[in-house]
Amino acid sequence: MSDYRPSQMDQGRSLRDRIYDTFRASPSPSFVPPTAAHADMVNNLESSVGENPPQGVNLRTRLLRSYDRDPACGMGDACDHGTFTPRVVIDEHHGWRTNSTSGFGGERSRAPENISRQSTSATPSVQGPENIPFVGTSTPLHVKHSKSLYISYYIPFFNWITQYRLSFLRGDLIAALTVASIYIPMGLSLSNIAHAPPINGLYAFVLQPFIYAILGSAPLLVLGPEAAGSLLTGTIVKASVNQGNSGEEDEAANAIVVGVATAMAGAMILVAGIFRLGFLDNVLSRPFLRGFITAIGFVIFVDQFIPELGLATEAKLAGVTHGSTVDKLVFIARNIGHSHSLTAAVAFTSFAIIMVFRTLKKTLQPRYPQVIYFPDRILVVVLSAILTQQLGWHEKGLEVLGATKNSANGVFKFEWPFQIKNMKHMRTALSTSFIIALLGFFESSVAAKGLTGLENKGIQGMQVSPNREMVALGFANVVGGCFMSLPAFGGYARSKVNASTGARSPMSSIFISAITLVCIMVLLPYLYFLPKAVLSSMISVVAYSLIEECPHDLAFFVRLRGWPELALMLLIFGSTIFYSLELGIALGMGLSVLILIRHSTKPRIQILGKIAGSDRFDNAELHPEGVELIEGALVVKIPEPLTFANTGDLKSRLRRLEMYGTNQAHPSMPRIRPPEHNNNVIFDVHGVTSIDGSGTQVLYEIVDGYAQVGARVFFCRVPNRNVYRMFERSGIVERCGGISHVVGHVDEAIKLVESEGQTHVLPWH
Repeated sequence: MSDYRPSQMDQGRSLRDRIYDTFRASPSPSFVPPTAAHADMVNNLESSVGENPPQGVNLRTRLLRSYDRDPACGMGDACDHGTFTPRVVIDEHHGWRTNSTSGFGGERSRAPENISRQSTSATPSVQGPENIPFVGTSTPLHVKHSKSLYISYYIPFFNWITQYRLSFLRGDLIAALTVASIYIPMGLSLSNIAHAPPINGLYAFVLQPFIYAILGSAPLLVLGPEAAGSLLTGTIVKASVNQGNSGEEDEAANAIVVGVATAMAGAMILVAGIFRLGFLDNVLSRPFLRGFITAIGFVIFVDQFIPELGLATEAKLAGVTHGSTVDKLVFIARNIGHSHSLTAAVAFTSFAIIMVFRTLKKTLQPRYPQVIYFPDRILVVVLSAILTQQLGWHEKGLEVLGATKNSANGVFKFEWPFQIKNMKHMRTALSTSFIIALLGFFESSVAAKGLTGLENKGIQGMQVSPNREMVALGFANVVGGCFMSLPAFGGYARSKVNASTGARSPMSSIFISAITLVCIMVLLPYLYFLPKAVLSSMISVVAYSLIEECPHDLAFFVRLRGWPELALMLLIFGSTIFYSLELGIALGMGLSVLILIRHSTKPRIQILGKIAGSDRFDNAELHPEGVELIEGALVVKIPEPLTFANTGDLKSRLRRLEMYGTNQAHPSMPRIRPPEHNNNVIFDVHGVTSIDGSGTQVLYEIVDGYAQVGARVFFCRVPNRNVYRMFERSGIVERCGGISHVVGHVDEAIKLVESEGQTHVLPWH
């Protein structure tokens, strides 16, 4: 292969300019014709790097060397944690912008007429406002947008419907039939723990999946009622009963309460999505969720044990229906001898059959994937109803489902939940609806993220967005609340069944809605003889699935010696079991927020030392063997944005660095670092990408305190003009000595101090 030899004209021009000439035919505001001054600067840059040429790479291919300059964090231009100065890229249209680091050597920003990799003069350059980049300044490619792109982004239906093929129809229909056969009986069951009419659980499979198919960003996610949300809805209904707002057996009034709870949960999550609060799925810690979900599973299991024994009537007479889980356990222990034998036999047999098939499916599915299609639960429902009718079990004391009508409300009756007459229900449901929304969104997020790892041979190009998910889930539940549906969110198990049985697009959710609608309008009358004990046994299977993951998490945290996490899990579980769900929720969320606040308010300032034989600086506490401290100067790095949350303790942490040179020293120790070593304080603020008024005020007080004792203060690597303006308006720039004390790199501040003979390099001890 012959070597490429550029022409004499090309030798004086950089690769960037030659690439620009290549693409000159496509105009873009991001590219500006090079000027003579620019050419001189590039020549100076190329000559400055000629001292240490990289092996195997031609000196003129400067663009290729950018691949070796990405920071270790992998964030490229968005790096805001680097200890070393970022590379400067010249953008004549937008001014200056900061790029990633050069290995770990670092390049500093200079005035446009004098750019070099390192300081070559005794007078360092000043990082004035004209040399500080704007926030987010970049050189974007010229992309032409259209309204159709925005519409298909915010309403994904227009994205996937254009990709839909007839070949997807078979897989979507089979997946919908499979999911419906498994989860329609569960929808009837979950209505029981929500204290709602059975038909309201099926509404959640008609309305919410259909709306989510239009607005949702996860193509294979299937919405439906969940055990946790249904149980929390049941607590709202029970609270309404206790307050006298509805009757124990008044199904129409209870359905209205359910609709209010669902609509309020949907409205909360919808507003959160509009205001782009999708990050909230990271607020709840894993120990909180595991402890709370395990407690919910245990509560559901105990609740359903009473009707499975045929003791529901006795429990109401004893007044334990609305009691704690411990009260119900005591009641079961005392009355188990009075249980109804036929009811218990039907319930436990149904539970055993479902669990056996569940275990067989898990065992056989890796070798025989088709086994998941077997509709074991629908067979249990049908066989139990037939046996009850033929053998007359309902005449022997076995309680059956009966007529599945929505009492006085009718089928699919529209009832706007946010009415004045429903204010009493809204006050009751406010706090619990918030928990329903938060848990539902978190579970949907986990399911959507889990589905992204599965192979999808159908719809392509749909990216999951937490904010759009909030809007879709919120709007779907607001509509569901208008028809008194149970809350519905995405479930991982249900969605995985949908994906593994052939679903290729959101059309499977539309098919599920259609199948459930047919069941409501046609098939429900045939379930008149369905035993309620069978529905209770199905709920018990769901409760078991919520509990079965707890031992794994317990063993994991024990192995890690994660005692705080274990304590949080046990506290939430114990408070839920011995008192109520509300207390468990309040304790769990309160402790999670306290842990989050404690973590976010802790300053992470570092003392920097100079790496021997270079102009680079590193954390002296992490790498004490390879750095040298600067006598007469305290070099402090602030690696994070400053807000009211993390500046409250900034002064005390800074004082600890002044006295001991480390954050690890206890304040009771005698002073180790001599006071004269703090005559010059240099702040590396590259990580302070933003600062609010409270943080600016605290920083001004710190600078003012140093100025009053005669110490000189320098600021290095101000990351953007917004931060610089805050420094300037607050008086920080003036108080620290003017713009000459705002420089481009730490070693430039050191040279300013060394010019007056006030520093000396000391080894780190």
